[in-house]
Amino acid sequence: MLALPKPEVILTHESDLDGFVAGLLLQRLAQKLYGEKIPLQAYHYNFWKLRDLRERAAWVTDFTFEPRLDKPDWLIVDHHVTATPAKHATLRHDPEKSAGLLCYELCREHGIQSPALDRLVQLNNVADLFLEKDPDFDLAGDYAGLVKNYSFWTLLTMVDGELEKLLDHPLLEVMATKRRVEDPIGFEWSKNNLEEISPTVGFVNTLVGNTNAIVHQLLERGATKHTVLVTLFRRSNSIFVSFRSRNGDALKVAQKFQGGGHANAAGAILPKSVRTVEDGVDFLKQMLNVKSSPALNSLDNLFAKIEVGK
Repeated sequence: MLALPKPEVILTHESDLDGFVAGLLLQRLAQKLYGEKIPLQAYHYNFWKLRDLRERAAWVTDFTFEPRLDKPDWLIVDHHVTATPAKHATLRHDPEKSAGLLCYELCREHGIQSPALDRLVQLNNVADLFLEKDPDFDLAGDYAGLVKNYSFWTLLTMVDGELEKLLDHPLLEVMATKRRVEDPIGFEWSKNNLEEISPTVGFVNTLVGNTNAIVHQLLERGATKHTVLVTLFRRSNSIFVSFRSRNGDALKVAQKFQGGGHANAAGAILPKSVRTVEDGVDFLKQMLNVKSSPALNSLDNLFAKIEVGK
């Protein structure tokens, strides 16, 4: 059995169900091992990259393992592709499993398991890995939509920090109805209102429906020439951008905006100077259509200049 260091904090991804499930599972594991509730903190990718990792010991999940995390007494449980070997940190890594499943496997090794958790972790795994052929794919998408629609911290408050309370939650009826009624309407409208950002990137404007499901259908049905589709939304005075693809290009584009995620599902937060979705579309067009020059030879440099000058 893996010996685990006592963490000062548990750090997880704020943007999706996988980070929610994984973070709460690690918090429960720490409470069983050490008899106290370890603080849970959640971050979007851009804020995570800026966070000072000052703790002597910490557990991290659903964030890509990188050199700055390779510290003694740090545990990282993740599934994103990484080129960084673990020399000092303890790394649990498997790109074929969700972070939630990896955390649950660790929990089971220490006697934490129940039918409710089995079911929740299975649904999260289907949703996060986008296992389209799984018979529970639609239901799993409804669970994933809870975090997208109600936010990480609101959902955490609604279930009182008890993950099992999410199973068969009444709000799932809302998500199922939205999927049945809104998604077909939203798909048709979005298909007819695509906007070009660059020759390979298109902006999907949405009115109603599950944005992720609509974007997936647009890509799956070949309804656009663009290989990467983006959506934008405003939250907490910031403009968030989501990138989706089927050929692995989503992450490459997200990284140009200091974002991260999976090869075909990634995200980023635009600079504070970008205050509306309309401004965000213009900003993306500017950034993704910049031509290299001796003075400014990379998109990353341009983004850094904008950040400094904002």
